[in-house]
Amino acid sequence: MTDAQIVEMYWNRNEAAVSATSEKYGTYCYSIAHGILHNEEDSKEIVNDTYMSAWNSMPPHKPNVLKTFLGKITRRLSIDKWRRKNAEKRGGETEAVLDELSECISQNGDPIAETEKAMLDKAINTFVRELKDTEQRVFLCRYWYAQPIREIAKRFGFSESKVKVMLMRTRNKLKKSLETEGLL
Repeated sequence: MTDAQIVEMYWNRNEAAVSATSEKYGTYCYSIAHGILHNEEDSKEIVNDTYMSAWNSMPPHKPNVLKTFLGKITRRLSIDKWRRKNAEKRGGETEAVLDELSECISQNGDPIAETEKAMLDKAINTFVRELKDTEQRVFLCRYWYAQPIREIAKRFGFSESKVKVMLMRTRNKLKKSLETEGLL
């Protein structure tokens, strides 16, 4: 079944849309949630919450790329759950990922105006698309899927230090790009 057909099912309020989504993207959503939460039960719960959020979002939203739409929902829900569970304690891979990115994307604790957020999202997406293939894939493994450095190094056949240096340089390029755009 195509993404467009699944989205139409959501728009028509056909409950089979959830089953079709689960069949096509369940493993994908679970891998995102598990990469952040590192807990099977919580990850399954987040995947189910993703389906509910998708159901509640369509309509009015009609995503062009269903996989990306679901991935964003899963990631946001997972990070929110991780933050709630870790409000009192610090540590772990997810915190490391968020701390690394905070160096180039400051957060004052105040909500960012929708227009500024949209500009920031667009600038980051453009930046990531313009990266060389390997650099882009390593960056996404770390900051989208929250994979540990050790796993990324193994996956690409690099040393851990090479991955760390590559990520640091990419973050520095991102920071410079955002400063040039006037977004920092």
